[in-house]
Order: sequence, then C-alpha cells, then structure tokens
Amino acid sequence: MKFEEYTGKTVLVTGAASGIGRAQAIAFLENGANVFAFDIQEGNLPTLQKEYPLQFAYAIGSVSVKEDVTRAVQEACNVFGTIDILLNTAGVLDGFAKTLDTDEALWEKIMDTNVKGTYLMTNEILPQMIAHKSGIIINMASIAGLVAGGGGAAYTASKHAIVGYTKQLDMDYCREGIRANAIAPGAIQTPMNQADFAGDGEMAKWVAEETPAGRWAQPSEVANLTLYLASTAADYIHGVVIPIDGGWIAK
Repeated sequence: MKFEEYTGKTVLVTGAASGIGRAQAIAFLENGANVFAFDIQEGNLPTLQKEYPLQFAYAIGSVSVKEDVTRAVQEACNVFGTIDILLNTAGVLDGFAKTLDTDEALWEKIMDTNVKGTYLMTNEILPQMIAHKSGIIINMASIAGLVAGGGGAAYTASKHAIVGYTKQLDMDYCREGIRANAIAPGAIQTPMNQADFAGDGEMAKWVAEETPAGRWAQPSEVANLTLYLASTAADYIHGVVIPIDGGWIAK
C-alpha cells in the first residue's frame, strides 16, 4: 500500500520494537515518512536505524513515566521537527485474569501502560499539533474495548477506556485541526500473543476456528489500516473505532 503524501511527514510510534508497532513503523518508513520510535525495550530498533539512517530514530523509556515521555518527544522534535502523526500503540496484556485474580499491581501495570501512557503521550504532543492546526492521533484499542472475552478484567477495562478517550479527544479538538480515531484488532499474530502458539498451538488453532475469517492476521494488515486511517483519504473519519478482527465481533 503506497501513500505519497507521507513523504517528509513525521510519525511517532509507541511500542515500536515489535508486533503491530514495528509493522506500523516499517509501513510509514516504506512510504517516505520520518519515524521516531519509543519503546521500553530496544528489540529490533537498531536494525531499523541501520536500514533507514535518515528517516528513523528512537528512544527507550516507558510511556507511563512522564519524564520519559517528555524526553522522547523532545528528542523526536530535535531530530525531525514537528510531529504530524501520533500512533499510541504500546500496550500490555493481563493473561485473561478475572477480577478476583487481578491484584492491585497487575491492575496498575495494565492501566499505567494502556491508558495513562496514551494520555501522557497525547498531552505531550497535542499542543504542537494544535499550534499547527493539524494532527492525526490513532490509538490502539482492541476488540476487548468493544466486547467481553478479548482479555481479562484489567485489559478489557483499559481498552474500553481507550475507546471513550478517543471519542472525547476527537470531539474536543476536531475544530482545532485534530483527527483522532482508534483501531480495534482481534487475533493478530504478534510476540504479545506468542503464548497461544506454545506447545501444540491448540489455543491458536481454537482462536482461528472461532474467527469467521478462519485465521490470525499479521501485524502488517493492521499497519495497512493505519496508513489509510492517517491519510487524507480518511479525512472525514472522526472519533471512530475500526475493528480489524476477521469478523469476530460480528458473530
């Protein structure tokens, strides 16, 4: 999927060291954008920097720590200038823990990364977007933000929060030139879901069978949706949550 409009644009991606975030970073790099990655782990980020030395840079830190967020955004601006597109992709799972199996530490870990991290990143970058009367924000929700069963108590609550936050964010700032939407993936084959493929892979097989499309998706498919949603072709799409789930919630 090719979009010439991204040449020279700057995209900041959280959770870009692996999975969907990495696929998003690569997709925008391949379309000519400058990409600044932010992740708590280095992962494959040095490889991307070698492949795209002029277009790619990164910082290590936590989206849930304000000082890390401020430092990362400042580094991004120092390297590439104004940030045009923010992809709040970083997130963690809770192992499908029910509420009575969720201790306070797990609850805080999920909420800090999935919700607080999105809030901190957005509030750090939004003022410069408003100043330029232009900005795209795409948050990572989940089918767990739309229906039960996609995660445990904390994860499901966190993704429902992202859905509401995205809608309010767009409503509050769309007249300021900001467009905010969210993507709600279903079964995507990423390192985060590697446990489902462990052993004989029975869990992964079950998920595929329960998905109307009959398979898991690849991170690149979510990245392709991101390319469209951030483009001018989607300019009239505001405050929505787009499922990419192989028909899971349509059942």
